[in-house]
Amino acid sequence: MEKTTNEKYVRQIMLFGEEGQEKLKKARVFVAGAGGLGSPVSTYLAVAGIGKIIIADFDCVEKSNLNRQFLHHERDIGKEKIKSAEEKLLSLNPEIEVETVKEKITDENASSIVPSCDLIIDALDNFDTRHVLNRLAVERKIPLIHGAVSGYRGQATTIIPGKTPCLCCIFPNSFKKEVFPVLGTTPGVIGTIQTNEAIKYITGQGKLLENRLLLWDGFSCSFSELNVNKIENCPVCGVK
Repeated sequence: MEKTTNEKYVRQIMLFGEEGQEKLKKARVFVAGAGGLGSPVSTYLAVAGIGKIIIADFDCVEKSNLNRQFLHHERDIGKEKIKSAEEKLLSLNPEIEVETVKEKITDENASSIVPSCDLIIDALDNFDTRHVLNRLAVERKIPLIHGAVSGYRGQATTIIPGKTPCLCCIFPNSFKKEVFPVLGTTPGVIGTIQTNEAIKYITGQGKLLENRLLLWDGFSCSFSELNVNKIENCPVCGVK
């Protein structure tokens, strides 16, 4: 690695060495969503030196996004979120590669939208699409880092196909998508936890949120955990 790169990442190289930093540089991470969760997720992936970030989103920036989607600014209103995100991420770290996909993820197109990658991060706002990603992750055996928020509360877990319960085991049903209240700090907390999980997974460090659903209550400023288990007859990852 070049000296300038070493200088940029010196504090994290102290944690996992140049070998770990090289793993981040070679990693390809797919981020589904460039909104409230996608902002902290993609930002911290970029500044950590993830080699390639692929972001998928089909929306344009709206004024009501700006309290929590800090990748987008007032001047970006009306702009495609993926373009706005790409500009900010490359300005933060021009050494990385950012690929964008402007499409809504569905069962029909998921396999073509999600490229070959090391990790999938769920930065979505609805469970229908999350379940699409979950099915693809299980089929391809790609780890999936889940995050979701509402109001002051959020949750996160790391799914390792074949080892942990999948999203369908934990949440067998979808929830109706609706406009829900969100404090900007909530996706900031959960998105940062998701990225922390991604970095640990790629570098092989630390204990992942495997078989655990982490719950954040920002109103009381407290964390709690639920143990989660595989369901044998799960239609996605269970024994057929």
